[in-house]
Amino acid sequence: MIIVPVDGSSHALKAVETAVEMAEKYTEALLMLNVQPEKEKLFSGEDPGDERWLAEKEAKGQEVMKSAADLVNDRVPFVQKVRIGTPSIQITDEAAEQKARCIVIGSRGNGPFVSAILGSVSYGVLHLAQCPVMVVPDNMN
Repeated sequence: MIIVPVDGSSHALKAVETAVEMAEKYTEALLMLNVQPEKEKLFSGEDPGDERWLAEKEAKGQEVMKSAADLVNDRVPFVQKVRIGTPSIQITDEAAEQKARCIVIGSRGNGPFVSAILGSVSYGVLHLAQCPVMVVPDNMN
């Protein structure tokens, strides 16, 4: 299993393309993972166990992954999953649970301003992962 985080950015789509090539070469399946932020519920006062809130997060995550799924285009088997929480933690936890061969992640998603404040997800994944991590650079053609 190859994990590829998808956040809707062009950087994530480049990572999906690379992950598909790897999956074809190694006859592996892909797990496209979207992580929805948990912070919104803390500020809104909503109950984290609220079924409607969870359904909205799932729908948002599935919507974000549509363009990524189109790139795969039945070239390799894949599944999609939405998790809620801190992206770097959720990505590495999923990889550990799946005993992933590797994580293929784009080098940027939120942009330099947000990354400077919140920290880079790819940087966090590099330090937390128990499996190999491939960071696909911004300028990769």
